[in-house]
Amino acid sequence: MKILAIDDNEPALKLLTNSITEAQPTAQVFVFSKPSQLLLFAKDNLCDIAFLDIRMWGMNGLDLAKELKELNPKINIIFVTAYSKYSTEAFELYPSGYILKPVTKEAVERELKNLRHLPDQKSSARLYAQTFGNFDVFSYGIALKFSYSKTKELFAYLINRNGAAVNMNELCAVLWEEKSDTENLKAYLRKLISDLMKTLKKAGADDIVLKRHNSIAIIPDKIICDSYRFMKGDPACVNAYAGEYMAQYSWAEKSKWNFTNNLNGGK
Repeated sequence: MKILAIDDNEPALKLLTNSITEAQPTAQVFVFSKPSQLLLFAKDNLCDIAFLDIRMWGMNGLDLAKELKELNPKINIIFVTAYSKYSTEAFELYPSGYILKPVTKEAVERELKNLRHLPDQKSSARLYAQTFGNFDVFSYGIALKFSYSKTKELFAYLINRNGAAVNMNELCAVLWEEKSDTENLKAYLRKLISDLMKTLKKAGADDIVLKRHNSIAIIPDKIICDSYRFMKGDPACVNAYAGEYMAQYSWAEKSKWNFTNNLNGGK
């Protein structure tokens, strides 16, 4: 998800930015203090949401919204202001939302849950994990390329664990179930973990992995994943599930049964 944020008051802009990142940790937030700078950026970068202060020097937020909607009719405009008197004029532009200052994380979360135009998560997320069907990972719509196919499987298993830490012995048993746990396998596993971290770092997403002594896990809140959203009841993800989960990996069969069972109401 790509988000624009603007306020010509520095403390207010900082509060707005912090509230957005707290409410949507996986979003890419672009911050501006001048409308001209924001417009220049928006001309070359398609964004999903714009949080606009209304009362600014030069071009106000209402005029800025009109310009943005000409560039991208499906951008979600969320006005931010200390003055409720602008609400009538603001709603004539069919915005997605309206927040009164001071901005809070809760207010941002409320508006993000009620967007007028739903973003394409696969193309707008910093990291999007597709687990239904075959497993794949995308960064802003581009599939991540790993140096080894086993690195991708390693990442898939960490996604499957949904934040639960996994030790080296368990990973060796899952990734090489037909082989005995040896020091050579553990050395290769360390190479895979290094490859995973380098690939994620290139995508600006290495912060989603939590490494401790002899264990590794992902931080689920920092990645968009269809199966995670399925478990939260997201209608789009529930409808997208067609009975296949990480189909290329045999160890995923148990989780596939859990999803199907959940879909059938536990019957």
